[in-house]
Amino acid sequence: MGTQGIRSEDYRLYLEGLEDKLLSPYAARAAQSRGRERSLEDCPVRTAYMRDRDRIIHCKSFRRLKHKPQVFLSPVGDHYRTRLTHTLEVNQIARTIARGLRLNEDLTEAIALGHDLGHTPFGHAGEFVLNELVPGGFEHNTQSLRVVEKLENNGKGVNLTFEVRDGILHHKREGEPATLEGQVVSLADRIAYINHDIDDAIRAGVLSPADIPACCNEHMGDTHGERINSLICDVLAESFNQPRIALSEEMAAQFALLRDFMFERVYLNHTAKKEEEKGKHVIAELYRYYLAHEALLPEEFRQNIPADGPERVAADYIACMSDRYAITDFTRLFVPSEWV
Repeated sequence: MGTQGIRSEDYRLYLEGLEDKLLSPYAARAAQSRGRERSLEDCPVRTAYMRDRDRIIHCKSFRRLKHKPQVFLSPVGDHYRTRLTHTLEVNQIARTIARGLRLNEDLTEAIALGHDLGHTPFGHAGEFVLNELVPGGFEHNTQSLRVVEKLENNGKGVNLTFEVRDGILHHKREGEPATLEGQVVSLADRIAYINHDIDDAIRAGVLSPADIPACCNEHMGDTHGERINSLICDVLAESFNQPRIALSEEMAAQFALLRDFMFERVYLNHTAKKEEEKGKHVIAELYRYYLAHEALLPEEFRQNIPADGPERVAADYIACMSDRYAITDFTRLFVPSEWV
């Protein structure tokens, strides 16, 4: 099908035809998706994965990421990463890899944009405390899936394709995504957060460039851009026309060393994480409060109690909060107001 005089209702078919012609045999194709939980009439212009990307971008949970932290809680500086900017960096790295490997960029982008929608206030500190308090545990990847399947759109979810939901669920290192696009996002997530967290840690004075292991600099370069470029080039060389996504053995070893360094010096560093105990306290008290006062939960959450139980629903509500909303709510509930 050519582009001359193409009818709008045929444009999706044209794009699906391009996928067949141009993509790798190992790439996912929108026309062959395993579908959605609820049937949906095809869009005349967008493929199924393009539509999923748009649905994620326009949902409330995506907008809230701008007020959720990456590593440093409540930073004053304008240039520290948030959960939203992290998501955008993951997306860009993943799309670069997907294009180089002739994979489906639309599917890759949808997974990348949705992978962290379930993150709590106060980063992984909030996830940790809810995992301790909620029966059955709490993990941000399963919560991200719950967001798109149930919590958005007043309990209806956003009805994404199987491939996007699978990629969101399995973006953590545990489990294997069903598509190469999902594998790309999982690796891009690690490439992004290790490198931008180095940048933020240097900005915060927690690290200096001289602290980074010399062998990592030798293999990947000693700047933010050089490291990312080296990792991308390595995964492209190792994974081109292959049925899996991987770094070379040598690069994987250096990347693991760099990750271990970051855990020792930043992620478990008291200076970088000194406010986390306060954040954990806020989350724990809000959880206990709403568990004891179910009637005060918003109706869009409260309606899920018969099916999911009050513990899960209280966690849903708190996980959806931004840091500043959680602090405001905590202050309203537990800090005495001044008499005027």
